[in-house]
Amino acid sequence: MGLVKDTAKHFVQKTRSAFQSTWMSYPKKVQCNICKWEGRHLVSDAWHKHIICPGCRSDIRQRLFFAALQNIENLSFDKIIHSKNILHFAPEEITSANIRNKTAHYATADYLRQDCDFTLDMSNMPEINNESFDIVIAFDVLEHVPDYQKALKEVHRILSSKGLGIFTVPQKDNLSETYEDPTIVTPEERTEHFGQWDHLRIFGDDFCRTLESKGFSVTAVDESVFSEDMQRKHVLFPPRLSKHPLATNFRKVFFCQKNA
Repeated sequence: MGLVKDTAKHFVQKTRSAFQSTWMSYPKKVQCNICKWEGRHLVSDAWHKHIICPGCRSDIRQRLFFAALQNIENLSFDKIIHSKNILHFAPEEITSANIRNKTAHYATADYLRQDCDFTLDMSNMPEINNESFDIVIAFDVLEHVPDYQKALKEVHRILSSKGLGIFTVPQKDNLSETYEDPTIVTPEERTEHFGQWDHLRIFGDDFCRTLESKGFSVTAVDESVFSEDMQRKHVLFPPRLSKHPLATNFRKVFFCQKNA
């Protein structure tokens, strides 16, 4: 009897899974511009509906980055990835897998992870010589760094002449000034104030000015750079804005060229 029950349960689970997979896949309204998954809609995270690709787990920030590489001439693969020396902080697999083999040299770094080429404090990198890399990538990293302004100076130092820092950060909607408070130290307090237990701040609209003050010329890429059809097809903007008070609804990728 137990075997029959288990078999029936397995059949129901398998049937439900197949139905959900088919329902998600048709009609093909959206397509990930990285892994090319197609389906009815993407899956949701804790704050946003339908923004995570079920195929490669890409978020809006990664798809915006690749949309720029695929569609903006002066930010194309040929201009900023091919034959470049790249240092990638806190590398996510979907980005690494799609740029690693196109570079002259690709290295990874993190302060805590053991699977990277370098163990680095981004705000203090004496191990890295001046002008060692053409590109430095750091997606949603600076909110974890105790002194992020010093980190930006260090990135500027290790970039080659006219090198490019590429950043994303969580920015609270309609927040003019970056909010941080060193007295907020517990995981619960940080979650309440900054949106995540290990975040040390939440960025405001002044982030672009901060980048410029550290010696960068900044190009901020958001969904408005692309056609409405492309925005919808590749989900470069949340289909439904989150009502969470700390949500980053308006994602940007900051391409920051080092000034002489």
